This record gives sequence, C-alpha cells and structure tokens, in this order.
Amino acid sequence: MQTESARARAMTATRNRILDIALEVLGRSPDASMADIASAAGVVRRTVYGHFPTRADLVRSLTKRAVTEISAVLAEVNSSDRAADTVWADFIARLWPVAHRYQALLALRRGEYGAEIHALLGPVDLVLADLVQRGQDSGAFGQHLPAATLSQLAYAAVFSIADSDFATDALGVQAATITSLLMLGVPRSRAKNLAGDRP
Repeated sequence: MQTESARARAMTATRNRILDIALEVLGRSPDASMADIASAAGVVRRTVYGHFPTRADLVRSLTKRAVTEISAVLAEVNSSDRAADTVWADFIARLWPVAHRYQALLALRRGEYGAEIHALLGPVDLVLADLVQRGQDSGAFGQHLPAATLSQLAYAAVFSIADSDFATDALGVQAATITSLLMLGVPRSRAKNLAGDRP
C-alpha cells in the first residue's frame, strides 16, 4: 500500500512532467490545447486538469518556475563589487539554457496571458533595472534610455535570439551577449571581449 509521502512524491513527479512536456509542446505551438499537452505527456486530460484546472493555471505555474530559475541565475552572478557589464555578460551566459527552455513564454507573453506573465516577472525586472542603473551610474552602460526600459529591451533581445533559427548553442549565446551589451551602450570591442570570456 502506497504511503501518503509516496503518493505526494508521485503527484509532484507527474505535475513536473506535465510542466516539462507543456514547455516543449507550447514551444512548438503556443496555441496548443490542454488535450495536446495531455496526449504528449501520456496522460488523460483529467490528470492535467487535476493539477492545472485551467490553461491560465498552467501558464502561471510555468512562469513561476521560470522566475525561480532566472532569479537563481541572477543571485548567483549579481554582486555589487563586480562591473555591471561583466555581471550582465555572466548572467546572459548562464541564462541561455533557461531562455531556450522557457522561450514559449515569449509568445504567450504577447497574448492573453501577457499581463499576468509580466506581473509575475516583476521581481526579475526590478533586479535587472537595478543592475542597469548601476551600470549607468558607473559609466559602463549608456544613458540613452531610463534603466528600466533599457534593461527590458536588452533582456527581450536575448529571448528573441533564443527563439530564432540562429540560436545554436555557441553562436547563439555569443550573439545574445554581444547584442544585449550593445543595446546597453557597451562599446563593441568591450562587448566582444566580454562575450569571448564566457565559457
């Protein structure tokens, strides 16, 4: 007989599997239905709806998971005693696999779930704006736009590149790093050096 903790572990594993499959399915087709996700996960629709009563609940859970992963990457690299452009380049290099995994959210953010996804990403947006402001204050980043706007543009460029045909691992992360740094106002030679220093 299954113990309560074994049942809870099994439910958590099923929930995580549905989320993983949903990312793949929505990454290929942002308009995919809950039935499509259930079929790809090898479960019945009732199982998916048992964990996520609506499609909005599923998207919300995916976004929360993305925020947790992105925040962990930011916390790992962000340090006030390091140059802001170096922190940004480290962040993009480590964000790259996460950006690929969650690229479906880019398309979903443009649709009916946009406002909620944007709100859930708020804590990440604030940290990035603070990092860009620090870079502007030190002269590492340009002053051509307010920090909050500039950080969003540079950050969005990374996901756009991740969503493109150009996004092979080696070339894509380098392109994303250089492009986002250029958008932030970092001189081209410095941006290329920072991108080249990443593992």
